[in-house]
Amino acid sequence: MAKLTPYIFSEDSKAQAAFYIAALGGEVISVQTHGEIPGTKEEMKDKVMHLSLVAGGIPMYMADTVFQKLDRGNGIHLSLSFESDDEAHGAFDRLAAGGKVIDPLKIQFWGALFGVLEDKYGVLWQVTTEVEAN
Repeated sequence: MAKLTPYIFSEDSKAQAAFYIAALGGEVISVQTHGEIPGTKEEMKDKVMHLSLVAGGIPMYMADTVFQKLDRGNGIHLSLSFESDDEAHGAFDRLAAGGKVIDPLKIQFWGALFGVLEDKYGVLWQVTTEVEAN
């Protein structure tokens, strides 16, 4: 069976990881920089090659974009599901800080809270509750 882990490319992985940990709780597990590669140019040494974190109980990976321009697309959303309305509202509000609310978090016809936002780093998130949550 496969395991899916989000891998987010960033202009500043350390700052973005800190934002997600502040919004969702969690910790950085490890950070490897390009400076660990022999012969790396001085301007690349602090760039993140691989960062592992857990935010909101979800393992994620991140890396700084160094070899190509970062272009965000709208083809993928990260979806967070919470057991309670309070958890969903808190996460939604914290992730939306400095970003843009696309669809406000509200009760939908299927009975759950649901909303969509773009965080200040350009990542799209769906936040929802389980249907039986109140």
